[in-house]
Amino acid sequence: MFWKKLSHEEIKEHIFKALDENLDYRGDHPILGIPGTYLDTTEFYPDAPFLKDAPFMSAMIRNPNHIGCHTLSEESVLEVFQGTQKIERDLIKLVAEEIFNGNPGEQDGYVATGGTEANIEAMWIYRNYFQEAYGAKLHEIALVYSEDSHYSMPKGGNLLSLQSIILQVDENTRQITDESLNTKIAEARKNGVKYFIVIANLSTTMFGSVDDVDRLGDFFTNENVLFKIHVDAAYGGFIYPFTNDQSRFSFQNPYINSITADGHKMLQTPYGTGLFLIRKGFMHYVCTNEAQYIPGKDYTLSGSRSGANAVSMWMILKIHGSEGWKYKMASLLDRTERICKKLEYMGVEYFRDPFLNIITMKAKYISPKIANKYHLVADSYEFKPKWYKIVVMPHVRQGTLDSFLMDLDAELKAKA
Repeated sequence: MFWKKLSHEEIKEHIFKALDENLDYRGDHPILGIPGTYLDTTEFYPDAPFLKDAPFMSAMIRNPNHIGCHTLSEESVLEVFQGTQKIERDLIKLVAEEIFNGNPGEQDGYVATGGTEANIEAMWIYRNYFQEAYGAKLHEIALVYSEDSHYSMPKGGNLLSLQSIILQVDENTRQITDESLNTKIAEARKNGVKYFIVIANLSTTMFGSVDDVDRLGDFFTNENVLFKIHVDAAYGGFIYPFTNDQSRFSFQNPYINSITADGHKMLQTPYGTGLFLIRKGFMHYVCTNEAQYIPGKDYTLSGSRSGANAVSMWMILKIHGSEGWKYKMASLLDRTERICKKLEYMGVEYFRDPFLNIITMKAKYISPKIANKYHLVADSYEFKPKWYKIVVMPHVRQGTLDSFLMDLDAELKAKA
């Protein structure tokens, strides 16, 4: 896991060079066939003085379209936007190979609108894969995920007409229980399910819990059924590999076939910067052949995509370098650990994965007043909450954390 840190000037040079390789709607090149243009100049004027030092904003105003999947072949890059589409290709390579330890040139991917799209893209691919490669009928394919998984799982199942097998987790460890795994998969097989799309969580949204991906892979292998594992690392993808040097969430793990990782969480990129990564040989199962007017056709759910979003992810990874990013994530973990020690001193029960910056406390210790004052997130807003969570993000000041802990301590002492 190593990539070089670049200076601001080096990043500017790279991005402006890429923008120069794109054709400019305002330039001398005749662009008649593209159903797009630069941003409306009434509000977004192109000669703003700050733009010469703002590569991301310049990319936004130039408005490149990254429709398609640019890792498949040279033909999948649209000449009009070839400069920034190459930046996206470089981004996919960096994340797949340096962060998730993929072999060089053996992964495809694209910048999606977020983790929801990326997760559904994986389900879509594997549904079609089982149908085309094995002649599977729709009722023979099932999604498998834990009750702590993101809502994109049932959403994807609904969109793709896939049945869901939802596995229970232990209340305290948040791990999938043996009883649920054994019983529900046996029942599904009895009812005719033969193919399994398994979602392994690398940090669930509410708890930051991490599924045992090897345990899941071993289980379905021993069941002698056909399965594919997709990792939902929308939250954990840009922190866990840097804080746990023994992580099994990599493309060196043969059980893992695809990964979601959001930039707009830990990476601090704009919303709309999710990442979908998959081993080569699978994207063609969702090729939209009707997209004949797109070089290389389209393989994504979103279709047209902002090239500036890919630029933002590339810039942030490059400005820190691997060592800088590792240090930043370690700093967040240090702050999280200090909070946990104080909660333990106060006798507050909580769940936390040691490699992540999410702390989820049992609701019985948290008053509505404190929850509202500090904007804590509950596990349910429809029913009585059982848990509240803190996420130690870069914007969270130490003074705010200290104030929260003092307020909580005072309330607990008053109730004692």
